[in-house]
Amino acid sequence: MKFIIQREKLLRPLQQVNSLISKRQILPILGNILLQVNEGILLLTGTNLETEMVARIVLTQEYHPGAITVSSRKFLDICRNLPEASQINLTLKGDRIIIYSYRSRFSLSTLPASDFPNIENWEIKIDFNLSQATLKRLIEDTSFSMANQDVRYFLNGIMFETNNNELRTVATDGHRLAICSQQISQVLKKHSVIIPRKGVIELVRLLNSSEKTLQIQIGSSKIRACIDEFIFTCKLVDGSFPDYRHVLLNNADKILEINCELLKKAFTRVSILSNEKFRSVNIHIIKNQLKITANNLEHEKAEEILDIHYVGEELEISFNINYLLDVLNTLKCKTVRLSLTDSASSMQIEDAINPVSTYVIMPMRL
Repeated sequence: MKFIIQREKLLRPLQQVNSLISKRQILPILGNILLQVNEGILLLTGTNLETEMVARIVLTQEYHPGAITVSSRKFLDICRNLPEASQINLTLKGDRIIIYSYRSRFSLSTLPASDFPNIENWEIKIDFNLSQATLKRLIEDTSFSMANQDVRYFLNGIMFETNNNELRTVATDGHRLAICSQQISQVLKKHSVIIPRKGVIELVRLLNSSEKTLQIQIGSSKIRACIDEFIFTCKLVDGSFPDYRHVLLNNADKILEINCELLKKAFTRVSILSNEKFRSVNIHIIKNQLKITANNLEHEKAEEILDIHYVGEELEISFNINYLLDVLNTLKCKTVRLSLTDSASSMQIEDAINPVSTYVIMPMRL
């Protein structure tokens, strides 16, 4: 096996594939990257048994077909530290890979390509296309609400739900809920899967805000995304996501609208003196006025009063300030709508003009 390639052409795909590989492997082969050369194409494959990424690079210079695995970390470090615009000449000699670049020469040990674990073929149930910008928004608008190492393993990820021409993402950690819906051009059957947290993080790294089309394939146990020169495959969480629709406040009778930036800055200022452990703030709503207060163990207190349009009953309720700021930082809109029912209920937050995303936050019991 042999190929010649420019450093810059190899470096980004190598970095993306390397990001999957854990520093602690249960098998030595999992620390390696699979290099395959065939018909003028170089494939770089990395896996951690749960996720797999393949990068495809077109070779324009001399090559000889073959396949081998080599330490991903060492290969990346060598390529990263070579001078810019370097030409890399890689040749397999026996059980060693020899890398030449100008006056630099490296000899790396290898493991056979036949030992490399590949995700087996699987049956595709749903196949559709959408823009990178759409998928990126679906993930970024909800991913902050994913649980992290929760014993309820099905919460440690995002649910993808298809129904007719709508794609929806849902995430919750049991204290807050995030939902985002986007229209797509294809009509799909009703289906839902859970993508694990690590898979979500790796997938969003591949996305940009362009309108370039990507392909999504969903099976019973895996999901695959074909994005530009990358193919990302991830095992799904084997579990049932809770019915999030019961949490939505469809009959809320206490509704107020307020400038998003104004509210965010008020919460940010009050949070300075909130309890460092519980991060609670108190919200007191009266006629045409919203009062936000916080205090801490040093008996320090912060208070903000905002003018609003509200003519309902007086209401006082507490929330985690970090959860509120997470939502307001995600909702890049002019006006937000806050919906409540009583002092013991959740609060629902939406863009008042274009409510494609919905957020529900549980109150704090102090």
